[in-house]
Amino acid sequence: MGRKEGIPETPDTAFSQHRLSDDSDRRHRHSGHDHSHAQLHGHTHAIDHLNRAFGVGILLNVAYVAAELFAGFRIDSMALISDAGHNLSDVVSLVLSMLAFRLMSVKPNSRFTYGYKKSTVLVSLLNACILLVAVGLIVAESVVKLKEPRPIEGDAIAWVAGVGIAVNAFTAWLFMKDRKRDLNVRGAFLHMVADALVSVGVVVSGIVIGFTGWYLLDPIIGLLVAVVILVSTASLLLDSLRLSLDGVPAGCDPDRLRREIMTRIPEVKDLHHIHVWAISTTENALTAHVVTEDGEMEYDIKCRVKKLLSDEGITHATLEFERPGENCTSCNCL
Repeated sequence: MGRKEGIPETPDTAFSQHRLSDDSDRRHRHSGHDHSHAQLHGHTHAIDHLNRAFGVGILLNVAYVAAELFAGFRIDSMALISDAGHNLSDVVSLVLSMLAFRLMSVKPNSRFTYGYKKSTVLVSLLNACILLVAVGLIVAESVVKLKEPRPIEGDAIAWVAGVGIAVNAFTAWLFMKDRKRDLNVRGAFLHMVADALVSVGVVVSGIVIGFTGWYLLDPIIGLLVAVVILVSTASLLLDSLRLSLDGVPAGCDPDRLRREIMTRIPEVKDLHHIHVWAISTTENALTAHVVTEDGEMEYDIKCRVKKLLSDEGITHATLEFERPGENCTSCNCL
């Protein structure tokens, strides 16, 4: 037999290779630490920003509800009083949403291993229900006004509702940047946009009524605004119900994830028993079985799969490794 070509391994070269491997591992761990630290810092900054947004929104809307109620009782306007009641329901929703975000920071314990993060999903569902109740109240009040039109002071209503447009539009702007990243924030944003639309309708009706005395315009605009709110609430309600039932979050396709992982990481021969669900309105989790032939590469494969999943918005991943040909159904895997 011929002598094997290559550099002979001496104690010095073995030590050097071991040291290079250790340095590589340290760089990998350090890089992962920096990446995790950056993600944590960004997540904390986003939570602080949203807490401030909720605080400012609540204060502004409480002040406006008090002013609107005072004006409504002073000029005997049911339009303003009912709108103030609708705005008050939104204040309650904002308080619930802020409470849910505060609960997200509570550390997990032995009874709630994910903490209270799921409360954000439940609050988003409650927000959708509150919006539906508000739509019902607007429709009921509008129907009453259609049957029994009542004289109202158009000018005063228009001025008070004009202030409401400014307050609600500014509050909606506070949540605009994060509305697509979090279901709860989207609910708060929709509440504020709905309020702004209601206020626009009240302003228009107030101006027209002030010039023409056509009191039927007020309930007609109320019904149109109710339809707009109902359409915008439908998607929020469906998304909230799906997440409450641990359905796959919107924008996440397990089949696409499987294909992409197997394409970008050739060592992964198969990926099955994939389960994806929402821990909160901002965090998703996944469990899956990973089939690979090389047991020595498991740690590297695991890091690469988790990095890819993190890029797809899945921050919690639990992976079980298998060898080709293993029958995991005998273990009652789901």
